[in-house]
Amino acid sequence: MTDAPARPRSLAELFVAFTVLALQGFGGVLPVVQREIVERRRWMTQEEFIEEWAVAQTMPGPNVCNLSLVIGSRFFGLRGAATALLGLLLVPALVVLALGSIYSHYSDHPRVAGALRGMAAVAAGMIVATGIKLAATLRRHPLPLAVTLPLAALGVFGLVVLRLPMLAALLVLGGTGCVLTWRRLKP
Repeated sequence: MTDAPARPRSLAELFVAFTVLALQGFGGVLPVVQREIVERRRWMTQEEFIEEWAVAQTMPGPNVCNLSLVIGSRFFGLRGAATALLGLLLVPALVVLALGSIYSHYSDHPRVAGALRGMAAVAAGMIVATGIKLAATLRRHPLPLAVTLPLAALGVFGLVVLRLPMLAALLVLGGTGCVLTWRRLKP
């Protein structure tokens, strides 16, 4: 028997959680959100996270901001959505302003440029690792791997090789996945 997922005890806990994960997300916060919300705090299962991430990607605006709104709303309604978004943005925005000021002073230094390139490589690796973790849930999807893996591969091919707009790939491939899953689950 599995335990029910935990939940944040208060708006303050939700705010602090999103602030802490945002401050860890150099180069991209999605891997940190997945680790903190699913693995560490256990506020959601991996499957619930994937579903909420899919919803967040279909909304306009930054995906991780959308995800914070969806997760906050899940636990505390509109107040939770606003709190999670504020936690995600407030302190990191202040840090970015301070770092931007420092960077403008030292941006011409070659070591600073090299350090930033090194951080970009690490961030790309974190995104790939998160993609691999999230792909593992395909085994539990209602559609067989013979359908979900080609959809995922077509998504990567369309975005990386053909450089299709994300919205187009999402509408075509995501729409196809939704219809096929709906038909499979239809009683």
